[in-house]
Amino acid sequence: MPPTDAIENPVAGAVGPIAAFSNSYARLPERFFARLSPAPAPAPELIAFNASLAAELGVDVRGLEPARLAAVFSGAVTPPGAEPIAMAYAGHQFGNFVPQLGDGRAILLGEVLDRYGARRDIQLKGAGRTPFSRGGDGRAALGPVLREYLVSEAMHALGIPTTRALAAVTTGQPVYRDRPAPGAVLTRVASSHIRVGTFQYFAARGDREAVERLCDYVIDRHFPEAREAERPPLALLQAVVERQAQLIARWMQVGFIHGVMNTDNTALSGETIDFGPCAFLDAYDPATSFSAIDEYGRYAYANQPRIAQWNLARFAETLLPLVDADPAKAVERATEAVVAFASRYQERWLAGMREKLGLSGEDDGDLDLVRDLLQAMHDNAADFTLTFRRLCAAAADETADGPRALFANPEAYDRWAARWRARLAADGREPGARAQAMRAVNPAFIPRNHRVEQALAAALDRGDFAPFAELAAVLARPYEDQPAFADYADPPRTEERVFQTFCGT
Repeated sequence: MPPTDAIENPVAGAVGPIAAFSNSYARLPERFFARLSPAPAPAPELIAFNASLAAELGVDVRGLEPARLAAVFSGAVTPPGAEPIAMAYAGHQFGNFVPQLGDGRAILLGEVLDRYGARRDIQLKGAGRTPFSRGGDGRAALGPVLREYLVSEAMHALGIPTTRALAAVTTGQPVYRDRPAPGAVLTRVASSHIRVGTFQYFAARGDREAVERLCDYVIDRHFPEAREAERPPLALLQAVVERQAQLIARWMQVGFIHGVMNTDNTALSGETIDFGPCAFLDAYDPATSFSAIDEYGRYAYANQPRIAQWNLARFAETLLPLVDADPAKAVERATEAVVAFASRYQERWLAGMREKLGLSGEDDGDLDLVRDLLQAMHDNAADFTLTFRRLCAAAADETADGPRALFANPEAYDRWAARWRARLAADGREPGARAQAMRAVNPAFIPRNHRVEQALAAALDRGDFAPFAELAAVLARPYEDQPAFADYADPPRTEERVFQTFCGT
C-alpha cells in the first residue's frame, strides 16, 4: 500500500505529523494476527528516545514534550493510521515444538516507509495482554527493556543486522516476576517480525493457502529477486539461508551469544531479534553459555552455526509442498539449500576473520592460522575482544606486545605471532593502512556483561539512569578509542564477572 498522508499527533495539546503508516501485514487474512489495542499505561515516563532513528523512520516529534512522547510510546495513545495487531506464530523452543506462541507481550502498531523507501515495523513490547499471552500479564520489566535497548543499538553500531530501539518508557505500574519490578515498554523497529515460527504456525495446521500467502508476502517484502526465479519458494529458502549465514558469521566474529535461538526468534529478514539472555564473550571459551534457561548449552557460542542450520531445516520443511509437487524432489531441493548453509557460513566467517587479522587476499594456511589463535586464546583465557583490538597496534608495530599480556602463557602468543607476522610480510600491505583497516572491524567496546548489569542495577535499585545513558553513548562508537572511557573496554574483575543472564519474561 502507498503511505497515507501524515497523521496528526493525537496527544492533547499537540498537533503535527508523527508518522505515515503503511500497514501491509494487516491486509493479510485475519487468521495471521489478532486486532487489539495496547493496554494504557497509568503513568508513563520517557527513559530514552532514539532521535536519529526517528529521523531515519520519518517519525517527526518536533515540539512534543517528553510526557507526550511517553504517552505515544507506552501505548497509552494509539496514533491515527496505526492498526495494532498481535502476530500469530509457533516455534521450536529448545528443540520442542510449540504449535501456538504468538506475540504474548508485543503489539505491532504498524509499518512506515523510512527515508530510504524501506518498510519498517514499529512494535511495542510490554504493551499488555494479547490472545497469545498464555496466562502471562503481557507486560515487560524495566531491566529487560533497558538490556534490549543497549544491546540492540550496540549491535547496530557494530554493523550487525538487528532490530533497533526507538524508545523506552516506564509505565508507572509494577510487574511481578521473581520479585516486583518497574514495568516498562520498548518500542522496537524491525525490517519485519516474520519468523521461521510464523511459517511453522500455518504449516502445523495444514493451512497450505496461508503458507503460500506468507511466502508471497515475504518474497515481495524482503526478497523480490526471488520472484524471477524458476521456483520462487526455493529461491526464498536459498536467500534466507544466505542471510542467516551472514548474520551468524558476524555474531561469531564479535563474540555475541544470543542465548535463545528458538525458531520463533529466527527472523527471515536476517536481523538479530530478541535480546533476552544474550551476552558477549569475555575470556574466549567456545562452550560459553550464559542463559539461565539453557541448562545443557544447546545455544552455547560454538553451537550457534549448527543451530542456525537446524532452524533453517525447520523452515525448509514448511515450504516443501511449494518447492516441488513431487515430495521426493522437494526434499532433495530443500535439503541441498539447507546443506549449503555450512559452506556459506564458513566462507563468510573466514573472510571476516581474515579482516580481523589484517590479511588481504587468501592463503591456504589462513584457516589454520585463525583456528590456532583461537585455540591459544582458549588455552590461556585470553579476552576475545581485547586480543583482536590489540592486534591492530601489533600489526603496525612489531614492538607492540599488548596482546601478549592477555595470555596466561605469553609464549603461546609468541609462537602464534611469529607465524602471523610471516603471513603479513608475504601480504605486503602497508602497516599503517593495515592497522587502520583492522581497527574498523575489531571493536574496542562491546556491551560487556558486567557493565550492562551495573547500568541496569543503577536504574532498578536507585532510579539512576545516568550509567545507562553513558554506556549507550560509549557503545554508539565501538570502533573509536574514546580515551575518556577507556575503562569500558576492560574485562570484568573477578568479583564483577557475570555467569548467568535471564530472559526477563
